Formats: sequence, structure tokens, C-alpha cells
Amino acid sequence: MLLAVLSATAAEAQATAAGRGRVVLPEGSVIIVRTTAPLESNTARVGQAFETIVADTVRADNFTVIPAGSRIRGVVTFAQPADRQRSGVIEVNFDRLTLPDGAVLPLSGKLTSTDAAERRQIESDPNARVVLVGGRGGVGATIAGAGSENTPASGILAALGTLLSQARDVRVPRGTPLAVQLEQRLVLSRRGAARSPDSYTIYTAEDRIRAAQQALARQNYYRGAVTGQLDDATQRALFEFQVDKGIIATGNLDGRTAQALGINATAPGGATGRAVLSAEEASLLRRAGQALVGRYRQDMAVSTTGRLDAGRAYDEGDMELWFALSAFADNSSLYEQLVRVPGNASGSEAAGRALVGAARRVDAAMQGAGASQAVQSAWASMRRQLAELDPAYR
Repeated sequence: MLLAVLSATAAEAQATAAGRGRVVLPEGSVIIVRTTAPLESNTARVGQAFETIVADTVRADNFTVIPAGSRIRGVVTFAQPADRQRSGVIEVNFDRLTLPDGAVLPLSGKLTSTDAAERRQIESDPNARVVLVGGRGGVGATIAGAGSENTPASGILAALGTLLSQARDVRVPRGTPLAVQLEQRLVLSRRGAARSPDSYTIYTAEDRIRAAQQALARQNYYRGAVTGQLDDATQRALFEFQVDKGIIATGNLDGRTAQALGINATAPGGATGRAVLSAEEASLLRRAGQALVGRYRQDMAVSTTGRLDAGRAYDEGDMELWFALSAFADNSSLYEQLVRVPGNASGSEAAGRALVGAARRVDAAMQGAGASQAVQSAWASMRRQLAELDPAYR
């Protein structure tokens, strides 16, 4: 497995990314995808691209980072059809992630396996080239390590030896699950509000890794130092634990594994799993609030200096809504400042609840005012975002 120990520099980079609303998936993390078309050694050609779909939403430390349905592109780097003496072989790498909103990120990934026997064979040589071999395995091919990264393409077949004995082509049907293992860390933006932990949450924070190492050591899966760093030994221990517990074996510290290990699955820094908007989402909400105040002020014919229209009759309900919207815009600006400075998750959660309280005051004022349809529609859109902070707020 090509997972490097996070150095101090890498840890600092991870903290910086987190401060900017980003999450780092470390080298060695595994993403499960499904093929969108058949992949067969009798037709595959070197350089051929193929598409896979991310099977389940990937959440890192309670934030969505890769939604289900995102696409990861694979590229065939070696292809040999079967003949009378040898099985077919395909080698693939993965080089690009496309998110549902169209954002494209470079990715460096290789094929791996969630099968215990195959994974152990691959890990026996961390530098092995990982290939699909026809005639064996549950996906239409065995996943095996062949030679090393320095082995030329022509040497792959010799390195596989008796694995080629069935003389059958690789046949991977459409919809087949494959495991993509990151060969370099991947920096991703947080998407949406923080969620309560679930099966697909991947934990990368140092305190979680340390807790996992301690729990794995107590059960004799891990014998290394308790460092809080997701190194090779830790990921191998996680993989073996997952195999024994019947969990999809990726080597990730995911929600199912954390639960099986008895690790507290609350958010880092003391969060309770309640939602907190990302800094980007808070900024959008603040700008929407300010724009709505401006729109309502124009509807009321109030100048930018606060001068009222002398020829218009204003009632208390109109003023109540203006004041409530203005207060909400100010509150959303304060909320944005708070979530941009991480360090007290419970405080951010409390601020979110207070912001929803300010929104409820706007709701009450909206009932007694003659707001235009445009103002009401804009507020309804903002309410949907605020529901991320409190599911009871509808």
C-alpha cells in the first residue's frame, strides 16, 4: 500500500485546508466506484478512457466531499487479450474526479481490492503494479500485484506466472464495483452543512486516528506507536479488523469501523453532530440577506440614507419586517465570521440555532406585512438553506 506517514508539513497543510473549508483525503484512502460500461481485455486498448461512478457519498469528518454519482475517470495503461496459453490482463489507473456541479479535479489513483486474499497479495509488494487477470475472481477477474512499478509493461506477464493459467479474458461487466486507492492526497471542498456521522463518513482527524490505534491495539490488530497518523501499519490493521468484522474492507476509518471499534463518532472539537454551515455557505446566506434588505427597502420607497417617502403611508407591520430583515442580515454576517474561525464547534452550533431564532422573527413579521411576491420568494429560498441548521425549521 502506498500510504505515507503524514509529516509535520502535511499536517500543517491539512489544518490550513480545514481552515479554508476544505478537507484532505489522505494518500491510501479508498473510494468505491461502479463501472458504467463493460471492460474486457479482448477489446481494451492502451490509452482508452473509461468512466466509473462513485457508489456512495464520501463524507470526511462529517462533511460531504464527494457526492454519490460523481465520476472518476479510469485509463487503460496495459492491455493483453487472452490466447491459448495465457489469460487476458488489464492494468488501469485513475486520473480525474468530476463532481456533480461540473467541477473537475486531478486525481492520482490505482486499482486495489476489498477482498482479503487479493489485498494481502497486493500488499506483499507495496510497489507492485496492480492488474486485472482473466478467469478468476468475483468481478470477472483476479486483482493481483505484478512485479513492481519499475517493471516494464512487457514484464507484467512474466511476473504473473501461474495466475495466467486459465487462458481467459478479463470480463468486467457494467455496474461492477471497483476500489480506487488514492496514490496522492486529495484536497476537497466541504459541500453542504455538517451531518451526523454515518456509515460513509471517513475520519481523518488526528484524535480519531489515535483513538482507532488505541482500540485496534487493545484487540491485537495494531502494534505500532499511538501517533494519530494514518500510516501503513494503521491502515493494514483497519483492513484486517474490517475483514474479520464483515465490514467492506477498505482500510479507511469509516463510520461502520468507528462504531465497531467503539470510537465516539461526534464531530472533531466537541461537536455533537448538529449542522454547521461551511464558510462559503454562510457567505452566500449573508449576501442573500443583505440583498433582500435592499430589495425590501426599495419596495418601501426608503432612500439609502433612510429617508421615508413623504407621500406613502407606512404601518407597523411593514416596519417590523424591515427591522427583522435588517437584524437577520446583521446576524448572518456575525454567523459567517464565527464559522470562518474554527476551534469551537459547539459555539458554532449554538450560533446556528440563534440564527434560526432570528429567522423565526422574520417569519412572524412576514405574516403581518404586505411584502411583495419577489421578497417572499427570496425569503423562502433562504429558509430552505436555514433548514440545514435545524431540520425542525421548515
